[in-house]
Amino acid sequence: MREMVTIHIKPLSVNEVWQGRRFKTKTYQHYERALLFQLPKIQLPEPPYKIYFEFGLSSVLSDWDNPVKPLQDVLQKKYGFNDKHIMEANVKKVKVSKGKEYFSFFLESVI
Repeated sequence: MREMVTIHIKPLSVNEVWQGRRFKTKTYQHYERALLFQLPKIQLPEPPYKIYFEFGLSSVLSDWDNPVKPLQDVLQKKYGFNDKHIMEANVKKVKVSKGKEYFSFFLESVI
């Protein structure tokens, strides 16, 4: 199994991403910029993929799937893959204290 990459930044909900239908919010623009800077260089396996996400969220009211799409879009931009090649996903939500939010992820090939 590959080593998980962990970034200590609060995962954004899809509700915080778009203004209306077309425009990224300033919150999302800052999130994207921060992640593109902080995400390490990694070697991607061959597609198709299985992706693993773990989200440390401080609110128990947070839906497990809300932070998936914004993060996945930034990962695509950083690592140059297309999410149409993700064939399987595993998502875990963990309750953490406020200020201790994080996400972890890794991709593996399902060939």
